[in-house]
Order: sequence, then C-alpha cells, then structure tokens
Amino acid sequence: MTINAPSWEPPLAGTEAEHLTGTLDRLRTTFRWKVDGLDTAALRTRIGTSSLTLAGLIKHVARADTQCFTAKLSGEPLGRPWDDIDWRAVPDWDFESALQDSPDELYALWDSAIGASRTRLANALSSGGLDQPVHLAWPDGRHANLRRIVFDLVEEYGRHTGHVDLLREAVDGRVGEDPPPDWVPPSSLR
Repeated sequence: MTINAPSWEPPLAGTEAEHLTGTLDRLRTTFRWKVDGLDTAALRTRIGTSSLTLAGLIKHVARADTQCFTAKLSGEPLGRPWDDIDWRAVPDWDFESALQDSPDELYALWDSAIGASRTRLANALSSGGLDQPVHLAWPDGRHANLRRIVFDLVEEYGRHTGHVDLLREAVDGRVGEDPPPDWVPPSSLR
C-alpha cells in the first residue's frame, strides 16, 4: 500500500539532515497554517493573563528563524527590521511592535524570513553538513555546529506552535495537528 504524504511531512526513511529539516519544515507549516487567514483583531487576541498574541508570535519566530541562519550561522547581520532595534532597551520589541503591524505585513515578514532561511540552510548543508562549525560560539571559544542551531530552532517552533494552538482555538475554534489536504502553503514553504 502506498500512502501519499503531504508535502510538509518529514521523510519516512531519510538521512539525519532530511529528517531534521523535514521536522523543522513540518513545524513551520503547522505554525503558518495555525496563524493563517486572520484579521488584525484575531491576530491581537490574548487569553487569560498572558500577553502573547498570534501577531507577536509570528514576528518573534520570523526573527528567531532569521537569527539562526544569519548571525548564528555565519555572523551576518539579521537585516531590517531587526538590526534597527536596541534589543537591550526593548527586549520584547518583536512581540510588542507586532501589534502595530497589519496581517499582510506580518505574513509577508514571516514568509520572506522562512524563504531566506530555507535557502541559507540548504546551502549550508550542501557545503558542510550538520557537523560543520557555525559562527555561534561560547565564551570559551567553542563553536556550535549546524546541527545544534537547527535543533534549537526546532525547539523554538515546538514551543511556540503549542502557544499558537491555544490562541487559534480561542480565536475561532481551529484545532488539529496538520493542515487539511486542501490548504495551500505560502511559497516560502513549497
């Protein structure tokens, strides 16, 4: 029996790099589906005493994704809008400023960040694999490897996709682990 897996499903039997990037892409896809198609009010919804919003989470994971595959990978600057921020003065800028952004701006920021990150990760994998040292280093001079920063990003998406599950259910009742088969992911995920 042959099962046609959706494009966001990690490989059934792949290499370590294929499984790791497949898992990251599945989390990205689930995250993007959970935040997809909402208006400003829905993206700003809060539940309980938490200050988390879908808007803030979109902007935050766009920064986390960008940071992994620029500053941590190669030491490159993150680019705009991230490099313009005094993060010591406003450590939650991504969460807070997202409340001023339109849905189109937030989705475009995330889609652009993920498209660029996927390209940078693919290039890094083809030029040195998961064991290659990256720019990120500890104070004693030891460098992380590519595997470490990809796993860190998987953890980041896992944590925040759980937050998004709760927020989206509060907004309109959307639940589920995977997008429906007819959902069309943005080009950054194809």
